[in-house]
Amino acid sequence: MWNAYSDMREANYKNSDKYFHARGNYEAAQRGPGGVWAAKVISDAREASQRITDWLKFGDSGHGLEDSKADQFANERGRSGQDPNQFRPEGLPDKY
Repeated sequence: MWNAYSDMREANYKNSDKYFHARGNYEAAQRGPGGVWAAKVISDAREASQRITDWLKFGDSGHGLEDSKADQFANERGRSGQDPNQFRPEGLPDKY
């Protein structure tokens, strides 16, 4: 998951967030049941903290919740072994 996060930060590519979420969870899941468990715990904690941060900044706008749900969808797809490239934005360099 750390590699995907680092690559996301390095790429800084528009609309790539869901791809890197899916990829990080996919790579963790490839390590077996413990990887799936760890990816779920980390992803859930990350999304919960993001929702709290968004709520503190913006109040109850609902926009952060929509994005969090989309992130969790990508996380779940990756953890289930589905190809993260389904979330890959057009033009993202092949390096990622």
